[in-house]
Amino acid sequence: MKVLLTGISGAMGRHVALGLLERGHTVIGIDRRPWPDAPKGVEVCRADTRKRPAENVFRQQRPDAVIHMATVTHWGARREERYRINLGGTRAVFDHCHKYGVKQAIFVGRHTVYGAAPDAPLYHTEEDPPMAVSTFPDLADLVAADLYAGSALWRFPEISTAVLRLVYTLGPSATGTLMHFLRGPNVPTVMGFDPLYQFMHEQDAARAIVTAVEHRLRGVYNVAGPQPMPLSLLCKVTGRRAVPIPDLLYRTATGHFGLVRLPAGAINHVKYPIVVKAEAFAKATGFTPEFDEVQSMESFRWAGN
Repeated sequence: MKVLLTGISGAMGRHVALGLLERGHTVIGIDRRPWPDAPKGVEVCRADTRKRPAENVFRQQRPDAVIHMATVTHWGARREERYRINLGGTRAVFDHCHKYGVKQAIFVGRHTVYGAAPDAPLYHTEEDPPMAVSTFPDLADLVAADLYAGSALWRFPEISTAVLRLVYTLGPSATGTLMHFLRGPNVPTVMGFDPLYQFMHEQDAARAIVTAVEHRLRGVYNVAGPQPMPLSLLCKVTGRRAVPIPDLLYRTATGHFGLVRLPAGAINHVKYPIVVKAEAFAKATGFTPEFDEVQSMESFRWAGN
């Protein structure tokens, strides 16, 4: 199968590309960033998914499947840029899939679109609406991209579209939202709160994406690994020190005293859990994680040493 992967030069994109190669697929990538040591058999086009050179790749290569991972999740990017990349890029990718006869499209999203709130259900299923816009406005662009990708299920019925809502990832690459939160020796927590955090090893996440392609999934699926862990235990096992901060002082304290800087809305994600049920994905694909929660945490811990 010829698979086109957007965002191929990122840490997760590289894992997915290598997984596809091992399974005998032909891999083509689009990314604004270079991958100078890309393995033999991987062709990378440096382009913006919204620009003409990216469309030329679709027109010339005519891929059988597309995995769209070219989204921005880090909070340092300006909101306007995030919307252009996340929503504009997603729209362009699905338009190209429709125009150039792609049979399968996978959108790799995040479980954080469900939002963290005191009245949210402990376990989210795929039927739950994404509510992150009301709890964390900075995630509005990712919610919009998720919903737009999901709309392809009825707008482009000829394409087998799957929206994967992956939990946080941990691993030796030390990249990603959760790993950014844990990057320093001290982790700012909210005094009186110890929410569950759900994560999986980055290699398991990549394997789940490859599995979704090979099973030609259609629909919306939560993707998770081992059992969630309390934030306090997550900090301890990864060699960090949890620093409890009163709720009223949290926004002013982060970004100072050696603590990671967080957007104002992120406090809900430090106070309340976002835990998903992933039985539908496991049933459809037979996927089981190879790394347990301790192995995932330790792989991240030793990566920073």
